[in-house]
Order: sequence, then C-alpha cells, then structure tokens
Amino acid sequence: MSYKKLQPELKEALSEHQITGYTAFQKGVLSKIKGGASIFGIAPENSGKTTAIIIATLQKLECKEFEDAPRALIFVKDKKSALAMAAEFEKYTKRMSIRVYCAYDEQNIEDQRADIYDGVDVVIATPKRLNKIFYLNSINLGKLKLFMVEDAEFLSKASTFSDLLRTPESLEKCQYVVFSTQFDNRMERMQDSFMANAEIFTLA
Repeated sequence: MSYKKLQPELKEALSEHQITGYTAFQKGVLSKIKGGASIFGIAPENSGKTTAIIIATLQKLECKEFEDAPRALIFVKDKKSALAMAAEFEKYTKRMSIRVYCAYDEQNIEDQRADIYDGVDVVIATPKRLNKIFYLNSINLGKLKLFMVEDAEFLSKASTFSDLLRTPESLEKCQYVVFSTQFDNRMERMQDSFMANAEIFTLA
C-alpha cells in the first residue's frame, strides 16, 4: 500500500499529524493487507501497530460510511483499550463521514443494540461483549471486510480466547489481521481455527 496512493482524505489527515510515511512495520504489513492477505503482524511495542490498523481500515472502507452494517471489527482488551482506539480513530476521521463505535462490557447492552442498529462502519469491541451482542441478533456481520485484533497478548485468558473464536464461525468471507509482540500458541490456534492461509510478517 503505497503512501502516495492512499485515499486523499486519509493522506491529508495523516499529514496533519506529521505522518508523511510509514514505519518499517507499517511498510511491511500494509502492502499485504491491501493485497487482500490475512496476516499475523509481529513487532515490538511502539512499532506503529495501532496506526497501521487505522490506516488499513480507513483505506479499505474508503474513508466514508456505507449502509448500516459494520465493515470492520477490531477486538481489544477492555474498555480502556476500546476508548483509546476510538480516540486514535477520531484524530484522523474528523472530516470523514465514517462511523466508529465502541462496545465494551460496562455499557448498557440495550443502548448498544440501538446504537449499532442505527448504523456503524467500524466496531471496536471486547470479545465478550461482541459475542453477547451477536447472539442477541443485534449486529449484522454479513458485510464485514476486516476482522482485526490489536495487541493479541490479552487473549491469554481461555474464556476471552473462546469468545474471540466464536465470531469467525459466523463469517463466510473476511480478511483477518492479528497484531502481537510475539507469535505464540494463541497464534497457532488461530491458524488452526480460521487463519490457515494467513501470512506471517515479523519485524526483524
């Protein structure tokens, strides 16, 4: 994904925050994501993983809203992580129509159901809450293009990992992107479950 070929709105938003090129990690993974590959992106902290998620998502969704069902789903550890990710999106989407929504356990689930029904493009969620919303038939994942996990270290708890694994069971076709600091048994289980054809990019 050449920086020069980004959506004009995205490129402008990045430039406003003094981002005029990619980190080594972003350069390695974004071209693969643009090509449609599912990928495990392995790199240390502060390698630009969060910004890579935002760039990949906004580019894939063409920086604009479309219909009502979400097209990108980003799994995070907890409320704090969800709000932090949403705040990062907000930095770059102020002039875009794209709709970003957080779903975490501390919220009233009826309010969440209503908000999602009204239409969203990107859902940032904890696995437990997304799972609950889905089984209440309150989110349509039929239009999903991107399934992403930020900092997969949080999946060490068995119940959280099980909640995450349930979502791909309901997806017919989707691109998977999982970022972590190391490739471990959790990644291997994802390979066995729903990412058999995923590429692995490790920042040297």
